[in-house]
Amino acid sequence: MLPGFRRLMLGFALAFLGLSGDLALAQRPARLIQIGALTESWGPTPAIIGLRDGLVALGYREDKDFTIGIRFTRGESGELLTAAQELVRRGADIIVTTEGGNTAQAAKRATNRIPIVFIGGGDPVQLGLVQSLARPGGNLTGIASLDIELAPKRLEIFRELVSGLRRVLLVYDATNKSAGEQIEPCRAAARSLGLTLVERPVRSQEEAGAIISGLRKGDVDGIFAPRVLSLNIPGFIVATAVTSTIPTMFQARFFAEQGGLASYGATDAELGRQAARLVDRILKGTKPADLPVEQPTKFELVINLKTARSLGLTIPQPLLQRADHLIQ
Repeated sequence: MLPGFRRLMLGFALAFLGLSGDLALAQRPARLIQIGALTESWGPTPAIIGLRDGLVALGYREDKDFTIGIRFTRGESGELLTAAQELVRRGADIIVTTEGGNTAQAAKRATNRIPIVFIGGGDPVQLGLVQSLARPGGNLTGIASLDIELAPKRLEIFRELVSGLRRVLLVYDATNKSAGEQIEPCRAAARSLGLTLVERPVRSQEEAGAIISGLRKGDVDGIFAPRVLSLNIPGFIVATAVTSTIPTMFQARFFAEQGGLASYGATDAELGRQAARLVDRILKGTKPADLPVEQPTKFELVINLKTARSLGLTIPQPLLQRADHLIQ
């Protein structure tokens, strides 16, 4: 993991929580609703903040009616199950997972009793999280972020952004089923767009970091970041984006704000607010088994014009007009 990116994410976490390290659920009064958040990130994600804001908008009072305890594994998928078990041990009333199917699968393995609301990830039916979208069954429901469906569109926008884009690097976690699900749709999209997808499956943070930081001008024309956070791949890519001459395309606004060229995908904060409504219904007595899995309602295209200028790129006017947010 690149030290600068780790400091950035930890600073974001501390600013939100006002604490050092993970929030201990057991330290809060027992009368509070204890929501355990599980993420592969480095602290509170935009989706978790959206969850908090959504609950407040519904009339819940933070630290009086509910508290959110966060366990984050800093890109290490192998630590998710232990983190999920810790949330169970500390008495979480509901577990909310973010950033991919790995987190939801870990929570499901940790408990079949506590309600689980997942935010994002691949196809929840294919991942074995729910029986069907309409009737989830079991103790899980959530928001499917349409990662697989959006990956080809993201690649299409990337080609529009970068004139002369031909060879696109895709580094992905070979051990992550959610990441693997996106590969074939990306291959098909690349073929239809006349692009060459340079695939690099990796199995460790060290391997991912070496490949991305070792890129030289001319190796590829662009880097396509995966949706999932495992092995810190997006973190390595955004750190490289700040110093290299290779354009980058992400799925979430956060990474474009940190120096990536652009992002396109579901609005993470809104996914969190959607999840808050599911949490509310569960707290009022509806079983997760009876709550249909929802889909995103908002998508956004973000373009970092400062990064575009540093790369010597002129963004086509139609894309500028389509963009939901332009970073100057």
